[in-house]
Amino acid sequence: MIENLFFVGFVGAAVSLLFALFQGRKVMKYEEGNDVMKKIAKAIRTGADAYIKRQYTTVAAFFAFMFVVLLVLSIASDGQLVNRFTPFAFLSGGFICGLCGIVGLKVATRANVRTAQAATKGLNKALRVAFSSGTVMGFVVNGFQILEVITWYTVLRFVFGADDQVIAQTMITFGMGVSVMAVFARVGGGIFTKAADVGADLVGKVEAGIPEDDPRNPAVIADNVGDNVGDVAGMGADLHQSNSGALVATVAIGFAAGYGVAGMLLPIIVCIIGVLMSIVGTFFVQTKEKTDQKTLLNALRRGVFIAGGLAAIGTLPAILFIARNAENAGRMEEFAFGIFGAVVVGIVSGFIISYLTEYYTSDASKPTRELAEASNTGSATLIIGGLSLGMRSVTLPMLTISGAVLAAYFVSGGYADFNIGLYGIGLAAVAMLATNAIILATDAFGPVADNAGGIAQMANLPPEVRERTDALDSLGNTTAATGKGFAIASNAFTALVLLVNYVNLVNNKLVEAGRDVLDLSVINPPVLIGFFFGVAMVFYFSALCISAVQRAAMSIVNEVRRQFKEIVGLLEGKEGVQADYATCVDICTKGALKEMIAPTIIVIVSPILSGIILGPAGVVGFLAGTVLAGFALAVFMLNAGGAWDNAKKFIERGNLGGKGSEQHKAAVIGDTVGDPLKDTAGPSFNNVMVLATTVAIVFAGVTIAFSLM
Repeated sequence: MIENLFFVGFVGAAVSLLFALFQGRKVMKYEEGNDVMKKIAKAIRTGADAYIKRQYTTVAAFFAFMFVVLLVLSIASDGQLVNRFTPFAFLSGGFICGLCGIVGLKVATRANVRTAQAATKGLNKALRVAFSSGTVMGFVVNGFQILEVITWYTVLRFVFGADDQVIAQTMITFGMGVSVMAVFARVGGGIFTKAADVGADLVGKVEAGIPEDDPRNPAVIADNVGDNVGDVAGMGADLHQSNSGALVATVAIGFAAGYGVAGMLLPIIVCIIGVLMSIVGTFFVQTKEKTDQKTLLNALRRGVFIAGGLAAIGTLPAILFIARNAENAGRMEEFAFGIFGAVVVGIVSGFIISYLTEYYTSDASKPTRELAEASNTGSATLIIGGLSLGMRSVTLPMLTISGAVLAAYFVSGGYADFNIGLYGIGLAAVAMLATNAIILATDAFGPVADNAGGIAQMANLPPEVRERTDALDSLGNTTAATGKGFAIASNAFTALVLLVNYVNLVNNKLVEAGRDVLDLSVINPPVLIGFFFGVAMVFYFSALCISAVQRAAMSIVNEVRRQFKEIVGLLEGKEGVQADYATCVDICTKGALKEMIAPTIIVIVSPILSGIILGPAGVVGFLAGTVLAGFALAVFMLNAGGAWDNAKKFIERGNLGGKGSEQHKAAVIGDTVGDPLKDTAGPSFNNVMVLATTVAIVFAGVTIAFSLM
């Protein structure tokens, strides 16, 4: 009976995707505005489409290469090194992840102009348009996440008759494809958007003293294109990976926990409940015409908290039903209420991480306002203050995650069985992101609002329109940081589950080969060296991402300076004189596509190399170092960058001298320093932690066969 409930997943996926379609059609019914606004929006849309096409063409070549490698390994080893489904699972994961990004991009580049037009009529209407466009991304991600897992399970179980272990490992391979695509999308999009943003700000705001999104700035269209390819398409792929990673890891560990089909079904049911409650939550997101950040934040909090609370309530009867009606479910009924406790731990810890991120990055909170005041003494003190804020902000999230992992482990039954406790940790990660549809919606509307502000500025709409879009943009900066906080926290849970899955898998293979199980003592040299190797990879990956933004931004700075100098009348704003926007878009595109390859390859190759050089025990150390250093560095980067950005927004709303003041110029410098941290390197660790662990699992057979130790 319970096994047949897997088909409920198709219903849940259909509901999510149909709601996304409904929201998308609703967005398209809003007015686009005047001809000037339509022309600007079309230029942004054209640039975004051109970049995505070139990026996905590049990524497709890499996926084709990896498919051949996995296929050769599977055939040559007769399925011993990687099973026969692995190459196809890898491809499908990457395809679905990329599709999520494309859908979000298509909607966002059509919602931006409609949000700008809606802002001419009121703040609440603009919020509804932008938020509705964000819900499309949120529900597409969740719908496809459920659909892909259910489809693979159905095909493997009922078409090929695969056992639980093959299903679990194939789904992890599917997750590797998702993670690879997400890293490419996040890194490439992040390089594009921040190169354009930094270049536009440094020359436009600081040197030329012209407003943000001024049409005289040659990088203004590239900046708006970047919002879409980095913060919409990249973020969609990123959050899809977070969802899928947590789900496939928990589905896989359900087998090891002895919960059988019930253990594999439960996380999928939790996701479906989350989708349904997220739909309810979306109807509670609305605001009045006040533009202060506290009011706007409360409007979004209301929807997220209602969805999370209802999801927690709805999960308990589902757990009890599955536990009491499943055959061969092991001890699930015995620990049913403990499993529910793990779900609650995941949801509550997500809210805590969300609050902490919001506290450190919102300009309605003390830390960011104090950071803004540091601009009174120049950019140096502002940057120092931001670094301190970012480092300080790591402590409580680390303690929260640590406490949540321990709580989820013990309440779910870890005191009785290690794998049962591990299942509880995975389920907590799934629960944290169960309502990710509405969480992602509160994140994805930010770039739309940012684009709407740019369109309002370039189309010379009334000042109150820009005031409304700026309020939504500032809110979007905070909610974006909050969404990334959710993603990082859930990925820390997920990576931990996958790490233990790797240990179990390798130990089983070693026993089958008549060899000793892994020695995971901290003083075992391979483990210790592997730990250092993982930390080194994290910092080197960050360096590559940040230096990529630096090089591309320098090219944009030089190009903008050249145009201001050589195009007569451009800076003066003479009628009929227009900047060459296309060149800046092309520079960002080439820079992003060139620079995104190396960081991604390093993450893929590092766990394989560490396994060959140090053996499987060294891989465990490597993964532990990657997760711990990656989580801490990501939180630092996201919160420091978000605080610098909102400190700038706080000043731009007329505080501490307002736009054009010395304080504002200092804040712009701080914001440009934070840009590659919060939008390129930092959020990429959402994917890096999980990608490294999934690669290690998929290539575990290779590591054991060819290890030098």
